[in-house]
Amino acid sequence: MITTVQQHILNEQQRFPHARGRFSWLLSGLTLATKMTEAKIRRAGLLDVLGDIGEVNVQGEKQQKLDVYANNALLHCLGLRDTVAALISEENEEPITFDREQGTGEYAIVFDPLDGSSNIDVNVNVGTIFSIYRCSPEVGSKAAVLQPGIKQVAAGYVVYGPSTIFVYSAGSGVFGFTLDPAIGAYVLSHEHMRMPERGNIYSVNEANADSFPPAYQDFLGKLRKGAFGRKYTSRYIGSLVADFHRTLFKGGIFLYPPTETHAQGKLRLLYEANPLAFIAEQAGGMATDGTRRILEIEPCDIHQRTPFVIGSKDEVSRLRDSLLQAKAV
Repeated sequence: MITTVQQHILNEQQRFPHARGRFSWLLSGLTLATKMTEAKIRRAGLLDVLGDIGEVNVQGEKQQKLDVYANNALLHCLGLRDTVAALISEENEEPITFDREQGTGEYAIVFDPLDGSSNIDVNVNVGTIFSIYRCSPEVGSKAAVLQPGIKQVAAGYVVYGPSTIFVYSAGSGVFGFTLDPAIGAYVLSHEHMRMPERGNIYSVNEANADSFPPAYQDFLGKLRKGAFGRKYTSRYIGSLVADFHRTLFKGGIFLYPPTETHAQGKLRLLYEANPLAFIAEQAGGMATDGTRRILEIEPCDIHQRTPFVIGSKDEVSRLRDSLLQAKAV
């Protein structure tokens, strides 16, 4: 017997007597948009959807054609849900808000519509990342979505690869659903996912290593030398979703330290770090900006960047302790 993602959410809601089914209606918009995006990606080499459109987004990055398609799909499918009061996309400079009737518009959704989209042209895994917050009363302002990650109602991602997998948590564990193309539905395939407490893989763009702070360089040197009692291997895809998905299954550590050109880090706090940190913690892992717990950082801008370290407790806590010690000197 199969369990679709919608059935799973409805089953979970039965544990809450006052649930009204609005959250499952919201999630159906997300899954529909990601299935639309998946269909385009599967035919990318046959359609005119490869390459960039000759414009840059608010992040200063070249917009890929599939970036635009995925963003529009999410804006359309979620904008039709009356439970949604605000949509905050990596591709848009300002939040998109809706003038809903009283008693509706409960949620704000933050998303990166197509993480790693520059890899599409060479058929490398990409993904969609999202997080969901309850709205504060002043929903029309940026302040409504500038909430620390610990206040996320749910978060998740979709990785588009050999199979398409939807991973999410609503605070009661992490669940994975694989898209079955035969029936067009996400089917429960990974229940109560757990990240190993220790791994043997580290993931980082080592081409930038010379510009990492010394404590990061020292930590990476120890990993390469097997200083922590095991031999580590390096694996780096360059699509955050894909690198994290591997880390969730295999353990180890992913890190994107501050560099000379990105002193505040490169990854976005709201669109990337917070949702993945939520998933990691629900699965028994950790996430930090080097010294602080990611989910406790108070954001001051919707496009705020952060250094990012995520993975198994053993590796992440070792690096955090090293960075705190270096900071105290």
